[in-house]
Amino acid sequence: MATGIGGSTPQQALEQLQPLTDNPPEIAAVEYRQRIQHAQRLMRDNGIDACYLNAGSNLLYFTGTAWSPSERMVGAVIPAEGEIAYIAPWFEIGTFKDAQVIEGEIFSWHEEEDPYRLFFTVLAARGLTGSGRQLKVAICETASVTLFLGLQQHAGEIKLVSALPVTGYCRSRKSAAEIALMQTANNITLRVQQAAASILRPGITARELVEFVDQAHRKMGTTGSYFCIALFGSDSAFPHGVKAPNPLQHNDVVLLDTGCRYKGYLSDITRTYVYGEANPRQRFAWQAEHDAQAAAFAVIAPGVPCHKVDDAAREALASHGFGPDYQLPGLPHRTGHGIGLDIHEAPYLIRKQQEPLDVGMCASIEPMLCLPGEFGIRLEDHFYVTKDGARWFTAPAKSIDAPFNLMS
Repeated sequence: MATGIGGSTPQQALEQLQPLTDNPPEIAAVEYRQRIQHAQRLMRDNGIDACYLNAGSNLLYFTGTAWSPSERMVGAVIPAEGEIAYIAPWFEIGTFKDAQVIEGEIFSWHEEEDPYRLFFTVLAARGLTGSGRQLKVAICETASVTLFLGLQQHAGEIKLVSALPVTGYCRSRKSAAEIALMQTANNITLRVQQAAASILRPGITARELVEFVDQAHRKMGTTGSYFCIALFGSDSAFPHGVKAPNPLQHNDVVLLDTGCRYKGYLSDITRTYVYGEANPRQRFAWQAEHDAQAAAFAVIAPGVPCHKVDDAAREALASHGFGPDYQLPGLPHRTGHGIGLDIHEAPYLIRKQQEPLDVGMCASIEPMLCLPGEFGIRLEDHFYVTKDGARWFTAPAKSIDAPFNLMS
């Protein structure tokens, strides 16, 4: 049996958990103002006159206002020059003001009124009327098609473009404060992964394990799991699970992928190991996955195109006889995704992706190895880019027998 696997009851494992002592502060108002200023510089550099941020993670990132998106238009307008403005339903103004971190004028609309027409009133109030030249206005990439089409019908000569060159650029380069929050989130989830491994027993169901992981995340001081995927045996060959998961049997591969939210920022860690004694096939595949993760990490540096990370992982797997390309048994998806306020965000470590890595970028390395009908192996840890290369948020698993690098 691998070190740290089985031997505890859920109650015993939960009793061993306590909130971490490291408690980095939430993002301060001064940083939100710096983000707005950064966005305005990018807008001016790209000839964009204003940028609309829809409710959700973009509104939160730039303004600190936490507001869930819905069919009602709620968001912010950042002009390239001047003060930010907000759009919200009239009946929500009190709640919206309470949610604000960065104050600004609120333009409101009643239920029977057209908020999309109001948007252009906001632009005019910021001096953006388009007189003498065509205005270019960037629209939040997470906005619904309904919202975009609603704006388009009133846009006239104003050109509507994607805000991604502004929002994606800013959000993909994390500040020191963001990295500190993400480090704590990852530390929490790694401890939860260890606790989850300790309660395994023959017959435990995926649902039982998922429920324990949620309880463990709560015991560590969070609001619970942001997500959790638990798979045993042949089910583990499906990257995101199956409809009716099998219970754990002796000598099964165990794949557990989970994360939490800590002060807005997310973690996402996968560990794979064997409950019982790993056979030669399982050991060979686990080592191939481990080598692919290490090869991908080794090429990371500022200026390296994202696809080089994916290329390195695939080449490592191919050297062990898996693949090539997306063929199975092998790696059927991208090598990694960015993370932050959203579980998947830029940058994406994917074939042909030319975007260069930059200081502050954070992403996963998870070149999952799928062997249909047998099992799957996914080792997932996240890194952040520094001027000197990459650093792990969590140390990768050492071996199939020591998935948490614990002393036996």
